[in-house]
Amino acid sequence: MIAFLGMGLLGSNFTKALLQRGEVVHVWNRTTARAKALESFGAIAFNDVAEAVKGVTRIHVTLKDDNAVNDVLEKASSGFAKGVVIIDHTTTTAHGAAERTALWKSRGFIYLHAPVFMGPQNALESTGTMLVSGDEEIIALLEPELAKMTGKLVNFGSDNNKAAGMKLIGNLFLISMTAGVVDTLTLAKALGISTDEVSKLFDTWNPAGMLPARLKKITSGTFNQPSWELEMARKDTRLMMEEATIAGKELTIIPSIANEMDKWIAKGHGHDDWTVIGKDAV
Repeated sequence: MIAFLGMGLLGSNFTKALLQRGEVVHVWNRTTARAKALESFGAIAFNDVAEAVKGVTRIHVTLKDDNAVNDVLEKASSGFAKGVVIIDHTTTTAHGAAERTALWKSRGFIYLHAPVFMGPQNALESTGTMLVSGDEEIIALLEPELAKMTGKLVNFGSDNNKAAGMKLIGNLFLISMTAGVVDTLTLAKALGISTDEVSKLFDTWNPAGMLPARLKKITSGTFNQPSWELEMARKDTRLMMEEATIAGKELTIIPSIANEMDKWIAKGHGHDDWTVIGKDAV
């Protein structure tokens, strides 16, 4: 028997998938109506979180952040059965994941942080990627059940906060990429270029393929053999901002990048590869 705490889009669809596999699932949510909505799929909804976890062997958590996880687990703990396993899919801080692992171990329970790169549809279809790290024996014990929930289960080793850190890193990249897309579309609009034409560009030219080489370039620390000089890249950011300004538009992230470029040019790196702006990050 399983309890699932947090019936947002992700938690609800994880629950539906578990129910489809024949599991008995207790559900709880701060807004009770969201939990009650899962009853038509076969879930057993509870108003009291401590009641929801009574008698279960595994508790899954999909909440907002560290504070929410800490609060809900503390309130639920009076209902924990001996040896219950807590699997937390919430995106949290790395230090929070480490603290919770130690706390619940000291109280006689297993806590494993298993954040995901999965949307609601992935949760329903058991596709996407789930991350884990921590005690290898615990991971080996839980892997068969976790593997049923996701298309790919990635183990990042014995550090119990590594999965949390990798999740934040991945989300940072997704947010940065999306902000870049917004600036791209803003500049296109300023230039009178349609979104269909922008799509055509990226259908024929896929910059995602450059990511491994760009990462290798930055981490290598070798910037004196440029494929694109920093001063030339900075010139292009100036052109982008000028075109946007002429059309009364404002770019979001390019001005910040331009400021960073200026700092490195001032330090004498204008003729280095433009990726030198990432030198201090390594």
